[in-house]
Amino acid sequence: MASPPNGAAAAAAASSAAGGAPPVDKEVDFANYFCTYAYLYHQKEMLCDRVRMDAYHSAVFRNPHHFRGKVVLDVGTGSGILAIWSAQAGARKVYAVEATNVAEHARELVRANGVADIVEVIQGTMEDIVLPEKVDVIISEWMGYYLLRESMFDSVICARDRWLNPGGVMYPSHARMWLAPIRSGLGDKKMEDFEIAMNDWNHFVEDTQAYYGVNMNALTKAYRAEHEKFYLKSSIWNNLHPNQLIGQPAVVKEMDCLTATVEEIREVRAQVTLPINQDRTRLAALAGWFDVHFRGSKQNPAVEEVELNTAPDENGGTHWGQQVFLMTPAPRVNEGDSINVSFSMVRSKENHRLMDMDITYELHEASGRKLPAVATKIFLE
Repeated sequence: MASPPNGAAAAAAASSAAGGAPPVDKEVDFANYFCTYAYLYHQKEMLCDRVRMDAYHSAVFRNPHHFRGKVVLDVGTGSGILAIWSAQAGARKVYAVEATNVAEHARELVRANGVADIVEVIQGTMEDIVLPEKVDVIISEWMGYYLLRESMFDSVICARDRWLNPGGVMYPSHARMWLAPIRSGLGDKKMEDFEIAMNDWNHFVEDTQAYYGVNMNALTKAYRAEHEKFYLKSSIWNNLHPNQLIGQPAVVKEMDCLTATVEEIREVRAQVTLPINQDRTRLAALAGWFDVHFRGSKQNPAVEEVELNTAPDENGGTHWGQQVFLMTPAPRVNEGDSINVSFSMVRSKENHRLMDMDITYELHEASGRKLPAVATKIFLE
């Protein structure tokens, strides 16, 4: 049997699995992504998310049969809390892998909570480290904004393919991405901000010509495109209230974490119909969120399934919030109308952890009239 890949071999294997995607500069990736998770304030933000914490805690302690006497791998352990819970639930051994210097804090917490004989914190990337044995459970909180931003699931897939025993389980085991029509004042505010920025630029162009004799107008088109992207075409983080939904949500992606591939998540495409259920309102935006489930596997199911849901919540939701994709201009809609949406999300060519979306929507009125399709590009950065 061939040895599991590590180091350069792992990188080559990952590139091959990603369909020949260009290699990632590890130093740049660390500076842009990993280092932000080394700060305790960032860890505290996630640890204060009660929805997140309660879901993982319930999933582990309501399904102790998955952990008792088993070997667990925690991918991206951060503070180490999932590794500590796994040990408290009866794991024989826990490997807690962390790429950043927060690994030192994780070791300190592991010692302080009396599980240092079970939990081994390993500092390094999942693609590079080598474990001494296979594992029975992989647990990870890998989800980014709208599930796939940050592309951390790639590392979980790498861990699964290298180290998970046959019959092993993934925590979480399944994930879904949702899309829904909403009403919101965010679009009007962003348009106002955009117009203020352009007016300010126009005054700047006039003043520079008048006072310094230099015509800056040649840059107006580029300045406009730059600010249009920032104000109108960039995804907006928001914690929406359920009463802002004006239609039926639809699933645009489902994943089984035991079988999903990097190729499968590099590009998400969907065609969905969103029925409108409110009268005399505007389709200000589409909103995206996700949920994940802890079901175990068909071979080894959970005793009690747990869900972590980031949908709009009247109690305030999660640190993930929802992502709002503005529709400009916002069409008028009524109950009985429907929105046909063609949705595409791919990784940014400049940064594989960010996402570019193409959304085309077509309004079908209850009367039978169809409005022309409108296409927009949204950047999830």
